[in-house]
Amino acid sequence: MFRSLLTPRWLLLHVLFIAATVATGFLAVWQWDRAHEAGGSFQNLGYALQWPLFGAFTIFLWIRVMRMELNREREEAASQAGTDTAAAEADTAAEEPAQQRPKTRRRPLVPPPAPPVDADEDPELAAYNKYLAELNEADRRAS
Repeated sequence: MFRSLLTPRWLLLHVLFIAATVATGFLAVWQWDRAHEAGGSFQNLGYALQWPLFGAFTIFLWIRVMRMELNREREEAASQAGTDTAAAEADTAAEEPAQQRPKTRRRPLVPPPAPPVDADEDPELAAYNKYLAELNEADRRAS
């Protein structure tokens, strides 16, 4: 699984992330030294404190990208295994009676409509819903 993080593309990304982290460390030290020189200011001190945060964010991003890659591979492997087992299950399911098959529930893509609102409950909302229904009907007639 971790072998995919050793491909040439990932090795280049590792080098890039390490270089960015080391660069933020050097920049923090440089700004710290500038803040303590005669011409230094609080702005240099602020930068000296910000660069380590940028380095920490770089490390966070590096770990996050690696986890995303590993999760993507796991999902691909699971879907590949799922298609293999689905084909085997289809063969055995054809032999089994329909009542023994487990029923899977599919989540609808569109949520169910809200219950209608009476004009007595909320006249403004009822008028708006009527207006939307008229627009929808006009759009269906135009298509």
